[in-house]
Amino acid sequence: MAVLEDLKVDLSVVLGRSHMPLHMLLRMGRGAVIELESTETDMVEILANDHPIARGQIVVTGNRISVEITELIRKAEVVRVPGVTIGDGAVPILDGTVDLI
Repeated sequence: MAVLEDLKVDLSVVLGRSHMPLHMLLRMGRGAVIELESTETDMVEILANDHPIARGQIVVTGNRISVEITELIRKAEVVRVPGVTIGDGAVPILDGTVDLI
């Protein structure tokens, strides 16, 4: 466990996304509001190093905003199979000499 104490992970919580032309983004100034296609009651996506790991709900208590994790996102089955490669030019995850228990 001591090895994991120094591990750094960037966490992000995504409530919504918006698409707009670049010229509109460049015209925005301080205090501009970007409308999202979701509401505060929608599920949020929780990312670790830009990879989805969970979903949750926004919880507002007084002046504090937090996220309650409601669902963990598991890796695809393909990723956990020994010897399977991921993407073009990828190397095998395991060399096949590991016994799975």
